[in-house]
Amino acid sequence: MCDKHAPQAAEASQQGSRRRRVWELGQASHCPLVGVALPLNALRKLVERVTGGRLLHDDYDIHVGAVSECAQRNPVSEALQKELERRYAADVARFRCARTTEEVGALWTQAVDAGNVAGAFWAALTHPRCTPGLEQQMCRDIHMVQHQAGAGARADIDKYKAVASENARLVRELARAQGRCHALQQEKTAQAERYERQLMAGRAALVAKDTDIHQLRSELARLQAEVPELETRKRLANRVAQMEEREAALRAQVAALKAARNAAPDTPAPPASAETPADVPHMSVAVPVRLVNRSVLCVGGRSGSVPVYRNVIEQVGAQFAHHDGGLEDSAGQLDASLAAADLVICQTGCISHHAYWRVKDYCKRTGKRCIFVDNPSVSSLVRGLQEAAL
Repeated sequence: MCDKHAPQAAEASQQGSRRRRVWELGQASHCPLVGVALPLNALRKLVERVTGGRLLHDDYDIHVGAVSECAQRNPVSEALQKELERRYAADVARFRCARTTEEVGALWTQAVDAGNVAGAFWAALTHPRCTPGLEQQMCRDIHMVQHQAGAGARADIDKYKAVASENARLVRELARAQGRCHALQQEKTAQAERYERQLMAGRAALVAKDTDIHQLRSELARLQAEVPELETRKRLANRVAQMEEREAALRAQVAALKAARNAAPDTPAPPASAETPADVPHMSVAVPVRLVNRSVLCVGGRSGSVPVYRNVIEQVGAQFAHHDGGLEDSAGQLDASLAAADLVICQTGCISHHAYWRVKDYCKRTGKRCIFVDNPSVSSLVRGLQEAAL
């Protein structure tokens, strides 16, 4: 066999660095070269471009026709030569460094192991150091690679079918999940819109309430402006009511005394009293002479005990005056009450700080007698009166 190809090897060695053309290759290599190196769609376009018309043949007929045209130089083989040179220029450059047949074979083996045989097959076949034996070996390798590729393709098809089935299942699950998410999104959107409406209603109600409050405050201010000194009038009205109650009580007492005198003329009448409430115990108080017809101002004390204070003061023959220490009565009235009083009794337990210091400062500045009582009770008031009589 080596003797049979010896002239071809000698001829290849005489070619030097010139690469072979496709029509110079062995006919056995044309079929694997066209089948491996050119995809079917690229081969169809190339042949249609050369022939100038659209081919109606199937892929097999086009492949057989192209293989037969590669046996000699013609427009189809020349077009195939240019296309393969353009497509696999990088592989041709990589094989150009090989100087011997063994180096070409080593590069081919590396390409087969790497699975990149299309460009390497063309570069090795057209290499000037490619011998018929190497060409035959490459064709055998390509044949087995095609078998392995077919088996791999079948395995890939089975895998593809499994993956496609799994993908279809996942697509169905995804569609169901998307449906649930869409329904949940619509529910949440409706809930958010409902909450937004409730929030807007709450804000509107709050604005309405604020408007009502503002209107009521404006109306109150207007009414207060129409009735000047309203608070003073209220306090005066309360005092008038108290005086009317006291007057009614005194009239009732006077009527009772008159009736008792008419019923028993010889019985001496009891001493007159300004007021003796049923719930107030009788207090025995020594009457100082210098308190008779004098004005006594009581500052502070419990409002419910004012009638009792009045009764005690009037029992000693003095005139009673009261100021609550700035709780309800105007602080401006305190100076006038202090000026009209002969004696001041300040109950420090029920008085404002401002009124306390005002009373103390006034009495110190004018030299007016002032008795300070810590406990706002009737007994403390009586002790204060007794202290003032000393």
